[in-house]
Amino acid sequence: MTTPHPDHDRPFAPVDALKLGNRLLRRREVELKTGKSRSAIYDGIHKGTFPAPVPIGENSVAWLEAEIDRWIAERVAARNQTLNAPFEIRQEARA
Repeated sequence: MTTPHPDHDRPFAPVDALKLGNRLLRRREVELKTGKSRSAIYDGIHKGTFPAPVPIGENSVAWLEAEIDRWIAERVAARNQTLNAPFEIRQEARA
């Protein structure tokens, strides 16, 4: 039986990986989350427009979920800025 550390109620401290944003996503999860194909992902990495993966083994890589989420948020922000630009121009023309 494991004896809890005197400073803790349990023998381990649980970590909420999703809250910390440090979950690792394998390529298939990245494809599903972003809608990008395998070749588009690697093309974006080569061009510097998509987050690079992290080596997790001899022949394995994964992506930090926080970086993928940030990449998605940047795309949404760019879209929203483009959609709002004509509205702002119309508002200025009325003034």
